[in-house]
Amino acid sequence: MSKRWRIGAVSYLNTRPFILGMEQSGLIEQIDLKKDYPAQIAQALLEDRIDIGLVPVAVIPLLKDPYYISDFCIGAEQEVASVAIFSEVPLDKIEKVYLDHQSRTSVQLARLMMELYWERQVEWIAAEPDYIEKIGGTTAGVIIGDRALVAQQRFPYVYDLAAAWKKYTGLPFVFATWVSNKPIPEEFKKQFDAANAYGLNHLDEVIESIGQEEMIYDLKKYYTQNISYAFTEEKKKGLDLFLKLLARP
Repeated sequence: MSKRWRIGAVSYLNTRPFILGMEQSGLIEQIDLKKDYPAQIAQALLEDRIDIGLVPVAVIPLLKDPYYISDFCIGAEQEVASVAIFSEVPLDKIEKVYLDHQSRTSVQLARLMMELYWERQVEWIAAEPDYIEKIGGTTAGVIIGDRALVAQQRFPYVYDLAAAWKKYTGLPFVFATWVSNKPIPEEFKKQFDAANAYGLNHLDEVIESIGQEEMIYDLKKYYTQNISYAFTEEKKKGLDLFLKLLARP
């Protein structure tokens, strides 16, 4: 019997093309799929509870032997829409910022952009479960994923972190990519990427599979204009720069 690979994927709308591809291509019969929020998937990969994870890229330096195993990622060439600082006041009036605990990468990107791009000093606050309700006055918050898409309509000031990164560096940003903690056979990697490609080539089917209660944003725009899925050389340059900035003393 061939090995069943343990795969972890983020349980956000932006991963639905990958999930649909696994289900429709038949790959789902060969894997054990775990869905959770980014920080939990990262921890599972670190603890070897999964073999492959769509992990926030900030976890990569913590892995002993990380392997990039796919031509696909969760990235952005411009505005990503689902990772931003939300506020009731302009950026120069923000004094405190809640940090979403769900993704180490987004938290680190927010810190970097506030320091290097916006050149602001603020107080960072660890997010509580109901922190979004506490955003107000001069206290802003980093919100990611599906909750950020909802927040687009709620707050008057939205500072998109992928757009800020692009303006600061000239490079696209990679939020998460498929990483393994061990070598993966080439045959399985080809099957895996074929499944990912299937979902991206059938976006109308992906959108049709999503319930009305989850239609919190223009998903066609999200999948084709906000999220950029190809793990290109430019994205790898952006990723390398981000990891170098994280490693600063």
